[in-house]
Amino acid sequence: MTIAGKIETFISRSSWIRKMFEEGTRLKQQHGSDNVFDFSLGNPYLQPPDKFRTVLQDLLRNAGPCDHSYMPNTGYPAVCKKVADYLVTEQGVPISGSEIIMTCGAAGGLNVILKTLLNPNEEVVTPAPYFVEYGFYADNHGGKLVTVPTNSDFTLDLQKIESAITGKTRMVLINSPNNPTGQIYSKKSLEQLGSMLRQKSKELNRTIYLVSDEPYRKIVYDGIDVPSLFPCYDDSIIVTSFSKDISIPGERIGFVAVNPKAEYKKDLIAGMALANRILGFVNAPALMQRAVGELQGESADMRLYAKKRNLLCDSLSDFGYQFEKPAGAFYLFCKSPIPDDVRFVKILQEELILTVPGSGFGGPGYFRIAFCVDDDTIIKALPGFKRAIQKV
Repeated sequence: MTIAGKIETFISRSSWIRKMFEEGTRLKQQHGSDNVFDFSLGNPYLQPPDKFRTVLQDLLRNAGPCDHSYMPNTGYPAVCKKVADYLVTEQGVPISGSEIIMTCGAAGGLNVILKTLLNPNEEVVTPAPYFVEYGFYADNHGGKLVTVPTNSDFTLDLQKIESAITGKTRMVLINSPNNPTGQIYSKKSLEQLGSMLRQKSKELNRTIYLVSDEPYRKIVYDGIDVPSLFPCYDDSIIVTSFSKDISIPGERIGFVAVNPKAEYKKDLIAGMALANRILGFVNAPALMQRAVGELQGESADMRLYAKKRNLLCDSLSDFGYQFEKPAGAFYLFCKSPIPDDVRFVKILQEELILTVPGSGFGGPGYFRIAFCVDDDTIIKALPGFKRAIQKV
């Protein structure tokens, strides 16, 4: 054995998304890139807003002698303040820069939160379908992911969440808009979730945190709003990134925001500042911090994702596929025409179409289509989707 046994095990059950991405590489080499239709990876397709390039050029042109030095572990104070000022409007509560921690994307932020909160063998409850790497993140810090099913339309099943909470529960982790379903949790359900968590925290005599992973917050359709979390529950934390809204996933920049009313706010922020450093992130990237500080409220043209969603949904519906039309994000979580979602994904591969089995997200019987691709890929793949459903 040359590597840790745990990592060997993780490799064997690693993300289906990456497995399909690797399969796509093989098929493209065999058939040519233009003949393979890859819907496997949620890699933002849109260009960043024009202002992103302008801001970067200005920052580089006017860089001072210490602009690439270490900064406080929570981030540049001026940047944290700009992020907080924007969140005041978004969340509807007064937030200051001292409640913001700049992070290496949402993944870095989640690991910072988990490192700060989890004791060995404590549990993180999350609704399924869910982003598969949550389980690996919880394990990173000695914890365990506990998944609970959602309702048939992928909304929160509050009774099942309540039933999953025990004396080991440290937090409930939600993701809205959701990857892979595109579902957005309603304000009413968040208020009911907050009320239930207050009661359970009181019963168990321990704080149960509510953490919301929100990188898709600005990718929404049909005039739907993503409700604010902070008014629903005091002991709550938001983690997000600029990967999807500004379309810069490779820059790895995001932040954590702690509810100003959290009972142990000072301890939370101090813990996350330390975790940011000792996990090896140390700081979020200096240049990207300063860039996003100037880009609050900016986003790529999300109307283009709406067009792609409608093109795909209208066509697949005509072919006989069944699904809940996503309210947000850039994924379609489609019901497999046969119970074995892995088998159907292989049928799609025969048509050179790459999707991801729902089993990889804790949603067996479904498959995920990431429609953050060019329109031509969708249009050329449609005959293959039609042939695939006709085969079963």
